[in-house]
Amino acid sequence: MPMHPPDTNHNGLPYFSEENSQAVVNARMGEDINPRLRQVMATLVKHLHAAVKEIEPTHEEWLAAIKFLTETGQMCNAWRQEFILLSDVLGVSMLVDSINNRRPSGATPNTILGPFFVDGAPRYLLGGNICLDGKGEPLVVRGRVVDTQGRPVAGAMLDVWQTNDDGFYDVQQHGIQPEGNLRGVFEADADGCYWFKSVKPRHYPIPADGPVGQLLGHLGRHPNRAAHLHFIVTAAGHQPVITHIFTPDCPYLQQDAVFGVKQDLVADFQQVTDPEQAARFGMAAPFWRVDWDFVLAPAAGTASREELIGRITTG
Repeated sequence: MPMHPPDTNHNGLPYFSEENSQAVVNARMGEDINPRLRQVMATLVKHLHAAVKEIEPTHEEWLAAIKFLTETGQMCNAWRQEFILLSDVLGVSMLVDSINNRRPSGATPNTILGPFFVDGAPRYLLGGNICLDGKGEPLVVRGRVVDTQGRPVAGAMLDVWQTNDDGFYDVQQHGIQPEGNLRGVFEADADGCYWFKSVKPRHYPIPADGPVGQLLGHLGRHPNRAAHLHFIVTAAGHQPVITHIFTPDCPYLQQDAVFGVKQDLVADFQQVTDPEQAARFGMAAPFWRVDWDFVLAPAAGTASREELIGRITTG
């Protein structure tokens, strides 16, 4: 009968122990697996085992964690992804987005897409009003799309969407809000200029009726997102930008539930009472106005808006 050291098996590999747990688990991977998969799984196992050793959970605590993950999966369906919500509230979604969207200094920073983007939103001429339900404080949004050299990006396409004044996106309230309410697509003019009418955004809660919402409650955290407008800005030869602009007076600006706020994305919303300025925009005073420029970084290729949007929504 072959002899081997008492702390190794018949293949000469160490037996599992508390001290060498991650090394033993990672050693079980085959030699011909995908190198990237090997790197990812080895790192996950390493840090997961380190966390378990630091926390030293009881059996009951570990089963509670398994139950939480099970209930998170059971909450997922065709229109709700509770695991994405979990990634969001732990800051992982924003971290992954930041890693994958490093841009040169001065370019508009990315933030998360969110679950309520709808491709095929209504197309409007510049100056169009995307608010169809008449709720909220009127707002004019205007600015330019330029490249990192300050040159106008003629024909840049801007997809915009936001909640209504009740704090819901149109797709959350089929039959209550008008279809396509507070979302639209605009094309910048030859000077890269754009403008449209909407309503001042307000804060709203992420879905909090599931296990992720319960977790936030246990952690003493609220579910509210800071008030914002969503934008996707695309143009041939430039990197697409998925971003928000935030109101500076929102009480949740520094406590956004999904960590989506970046300092460079906090805009200056001004209330306008001047009747002459109101008349120029076809508005009734008072109304809100925000001026916001988007700076696009260069990219290889000349993909169309449809191709860029496809990469964003499927990638």
